[in-house]
Amino acid sequence: MTKVLLTGASGFIGSHALEYFLEKTDWEFICPASWKHKGTPERMPHNRRVEVITHDLIVPFTEKTKQRLKGIDYIINFASESHVDRSIEEPATFIQNNINLILTLLEFAREVKPQLFVQVSTDEVYGSAPDNVRFKEWSSILPSNPYAASKAAQEAIAISYWRTYGVPLVITNTVNNFGEMQDEEKYLAKLIRAIKNDQTVTVHGSKDYIGGRFYLYVKNHASAIKHIIDNDLYHPYKEERDFPAKYNITSDDEVDNLTMAQMIADILGKELKYELTDFHQTRPGHDRRYALDGAKLQETGWQLEYPLKESLEKYVHSCCNTNK
Repeated sequence: MTKVLLTGASGFIGSHALEYFLEKTDWEFICPASWKHKGTPERMPHNRRVEVITHDLIVPFTEKTKQRLKGIDYIINFASESHVDRSIEEPATFIQNNINLILTLLEFAREVKPQLFVQVSTDEVYGSAPDNVRFKEWSSILPSNPYAASKAAQEAIAISYWRTYGVPLVITNTVNNFGEMQDEEKYLAKLIRAIKNDQTVTVHGSKDYIGGRFYLYVKNHASAIKHIIDNDLYHPYKEERDFPAKYNITSDDEVDNLTMAQMIADILGKELKYELTDFHQTRPGHDRRYALDGAKLQETGWQLEYPLKESLEKYVHSCCNTNK
């Protein structure tokens, strides 16, 4: 039986990935959770194939905990603090958290030698994408804020363990994920709540330029990781043998912020009330546009399982049903 150490399973993306893997595989999971960050027990499934252990990844595993983690085949790391605004408000503790947790996991991997270590990263490590540009794997790293910098640091540290200690590594970079149980601090959740309550929403941009994002329903993210594992895509391409394996996980659904607000208003049957606000004055350290090129992974046969329109409708209605 394949045994997986899956971190961040009480968080948004990790919980959806766990749910997807439970449905699509026969893997067994051990999921550390500290309950000190943004993880919530409500996100965790009750399943005999899931064992939850209480542990904060910013400190190393104890020897007793390591005994419970014997026989790990895959480590999939979703765990990280991920909110840009909070990273700007408290950069030191935010960065320390994300760096310490990756060190805990990589030190454990160095010791137990799993078949694979999946480091889940973000499009934000590349910084703002110019118009008509989609960053490819191994584009230049240019983070704009402490959150993005902490994720870039995680990638760099993981690469060093791949090169120095032979930790079998694949890095994935993804675009804006959305879906049920997403934290209320995230942009789409804020939009839904405000539009539902007939409030005026703030859209960062001007009449000449409104920033945009590529949006990915969260279970598409999980399906991509499963595809990478099932097809042994964690071995570097021949032309990239001096680099670990790396894949962008994205959709082709780029939506500017105003259009997204209007889509949500249409789903809710509400009139959109909005105001445009100067981006640079109100959101220092934020990027106008993120964009990844997903051709490399798509060429291996991976396709989206869940389309944007239907997934967005499902998400909006779930938020309304939970009074968020």
